[in-house]
Amino acid sequence: MDTKKEHVNPFEMAMTQFDIAADKMKLEQWIRLKLRNPRLCLTVSIPVKMDDGTLKVFIGHRVQHNVVRGPAKGGIRYHPDVTLDEVKALAAWMTWKCAVVNLPFGGGKGGVTCDPKNMSLGELERMTRRYISEITSIIGPDQDIPAPDVYTNAQTMAWIMDTYSVFKGYTVPGVVTGKPISLGGSVGRDKATAQGCVYTIIEAAKYLKMKLQGATVVVQGYGNAGYNAAELLHKEGCKIIAVSDSQGGIMNTRGLDPVAVMTHKEKTGSVVGFKGADKISNEELLTLKCDILVPAALENVITKHNAAKIKARISAEAANGPTTPEADDILHQNNVFVIPDILANAGGVTVSYLEWVQNLERLSWTAEDVNKHLLRHMTNAFNEVVRTHEKYKVHMRTASNILAIGRVAEATKLRGIYP
Repeated sequence: MDTKKEHVNPFEMAMTQFDIAADKMKLEQWIRLKLRNPRLCLTVSIPVKMDDGTLKVFIGHRVQHNVVRGPAKGGIRYHPDVTLDEVKALAAWMTWKCAVVNLPFGGGKGGVTCDPKNMSLGELERMTRRYISEITSIIGPDQDIPAPDVYTNAQTMAWIMDTYSVFKGYTVPGVVTGKPISLGGSVGRDKATAQGCVYTIIEAAKYLKMKLQGATVVVQGYGNAGYNAAELLHKEGCKIIAVSDSQGGIMNTRGLDPVAVMTHKEKTGSVVGFKGADKISNEELLTLKCDILVPAALENVITKHNAAKIKARISAEAANGPTTPEADDILHQNNVFVIPDILANAGGVTVSYLEWVQNLERLSWTAEDVNKHLLRHMTNAFNEVVRTHEKYKVHMRTASNILAIGRVAEATKLRGIYP
């Protein structure tokens, strides 16, 4: 992204958010220490034979932050900027995300430092299979369940399931979620993050007494979550006035057709250059006057440097960690209603949970069944966070964390420390 990103250690940011909530809750010191520290961090070397015959060694991580409420759950991302601290932060956020929507999971995350845009399909497959072979001992349907994330997809999950199954000697569909339908994937998983985000936006609009019909929307990041959110909000009667990707953004105050923009992106590699739209930077896009802002790219894009310029009424975080703690306070003071990441983008992990349940029970649900469960989980979670927000008189991120941390803390107290 060409936004002015603040250099924030993501794990320190996650712990700052945790401490703010823990202070409000007056959380006991022993529980605070237990929940601050990841249960397990595994870093592995991944030797891969490249297409030209040379050998490259990639570095991969898998972190299990907390498993007190159930097996670790969290995606695997492939990106040049992956670090252990980033993966630790994402694993912690997954713990709170699963708890805020009341799923029987803990938080995990994985990542490989690589540039998938410059790798062939064969190189990606060999890297994936070697990475999974190195972490096989700590993953499994009752232990730690990966899923897609940045630059990984259903094909990646198919390779992971196959590699793990070969090691086990039998097919284990429940080891990952986000698989192809033909391998036990769930219908609705591809749009789940966006659909869950839109369900929370609908609830937020009701809470704020704001009409969605004609509401203006700006989407930063036009990947799976951003594009699907734009398309779903367009169907709700919203007007999409600007979108962006890593190459830059486009704007048309009369409205954009999300499907036509995606068709252009698939042909050219970027939304930039879409006919009838003006080019703008990602930084400019974030500060456009609009009703709904959907940050759906990477972390730390809304900081103390640009938060005061945000003019949206609602900021619905389809991305993980797009807003720094300092920016949260500024947005709150300026009456920007933030639907925080652990709530707004929990639709993905919720449908992952539904996929896991279907795999364990050898069932296959309809799209209607999946969406019914997703709607119930997201609306219940939103309303519970709002009640916490009103009770503690804190902004929505801290309210989400208080609700989630409270659930994990209760489970920790009941289980105690062994021996």
